[in-house]
Amino acid sequence: MNKRILVAPLNWGLGHATRCIPIIEALIQQQFTPVIASDGYALELLRKEFPGLESFELPSYHIRYAKNKHLFKLKLLQRAPKLLNAIKAEKKIVKQLIETENIHGIVSDNRLGVYNKLVPCVFITHQLQVLSGTTTWISTKLHLKAMKQFNECWVPDYHGTPNLSGKLGHMDTNQIPIKYIGPISRFVKKECPIKYEVMVLLSGPEPQRTLLEKKLLNMFKLFSGSVLFIKGIVEKHQKMEQINNMTVYNFMTSDLLEASLNESKLIISRSGYTTIMDLTKLGKQVFFIPTPGQFEQEYLAERLDRQGLAPYCNQEDFNLKELERVIDYKGLNDFGYELNYKKLFGLFKTE
Repeated sequence: MNKRILVAPLNWGLGHATRCIPIIEALIQQQFTPVIASDGYALELLRKEFPGLESFELPSYHIRYAKNKHLFKLKLLQRAPKLLNAIKAEKKIVKQLIETENIHGIVSDNRLGVYNKLVPCVFITHQLQVLSGTTTWISTKLHLKAMKQFNECWVPDYHGTPNLSGKLGHMDTNQIPIKYIGPISRFVKKECPIKYEVMVLLSGPEPQRTLLEKKLLNMFKLFSGSVLFIKGIVEKHQKMEQINNMTVYNFMTSDLLEASLNESKLIISRSGYTTIMDLTKLGKQVFFIPTPGQFEQEYLAERLDRQGLAPYCNQEDFNLKELERVIDYKGLNDFGYELNYKKLFGLFKTE
């Protein structure tokens, strides 16, 4: 019987779920049976990608941003009790799943309560340091303390330089065994004719996703070129509508999204780490708009700008004229890395 591995990404935007797609596919190729667990859009997306796999709903972390970026930390502090309750609840659910669903191992992408001492447990993160402004030291300390419950930490980046995560994914720590597994992406670069001048690819927590959606929809009504607009709202059915020069989708599953990205000249998106990995793999020209108040995205966007790879600006400052800056940047490029999944999954093969 194939060993059953619980794969549980955090529902914070879609990045944690989408970067688990190649992990799930590799588990299947290596004769494991993945079992999916998450909540919200992340769970819906993975159910659409893998309709044949068993899946279970976990408690929501209730992550939501303030409209004012300066209230970001206050908003998170206010929601801390709900977060702690959700982590406590998911620990109980995971214990039950191990007993009732015959789970042999766990891959948790940033879900702090998805572990159990009875089976080998892996934690995926690109944030060994959790940036939070003046409180970075305490947020990092708390994150590392939570990670100590796991057997291994997989960091989806290169160990040395060049790398994609910078100081986020690179720090000296003996808290937990760390494996740098290289950037992972569900996409493959393909040479094909350009169909869209601009592709807008949205994701992330509310209300900031909706605020940016409204702003960009209004702006691109005045754009003369062809635009593909992906709202990043995972619903039961895929919807498409034509608004002047814009083709607008609520969401896309992997195959269509891969084709559309390859067919697009310029991508506008949040500077989430999974998005950066995907667009690096595809070698795209990008303009980043970090989520207001999210220190990690602001750091990553600033870093790529300093390196001359991709421009960015704050959400409140964005206008179509900003896109003219793209010509002065190199664009993202894949460094080339082949991950040995057979070796990586060795932790789950021990009896």
